[in-house]
Amino acid sequence: MHPMINTAVKAARRAATIINRATFELDQLRVARKGQNDFVTEVDQAAEAAVIDVILQAYPNHAILAEESGRERGAKDSDYVWIIDPLDGTTNFIHGLPTY
Repeated sequence: MHPMINTAVKAARRAATIINRATFELDQLRVARKGQNDFVTEVDQAAEAAVIDVILQAYPNHAILAEESGRERGAKDSDYVWIIDPLDGTTNFIHGLPTY
């Protein structure tokens, strides 16, 4: 398996751990509104940060484009760009619906 795939799987598993733990504490989540029917939680941000950390540890010269933090981290001029949205379906997630 290609090393980038291994990194992607490791990053996804790290984010999944954060997201899965949060499902037991939905009533304690801080939720902010980005727009109409568009929300962000601390879980979105923590999962995204975890994914970025894993990727940049393995590939510090790669670019990152992330839903919550944009292009704040990673190389700006890399030929490689990782596009990150670790918690897609935040509205469903905060309402306890299993489709996220």
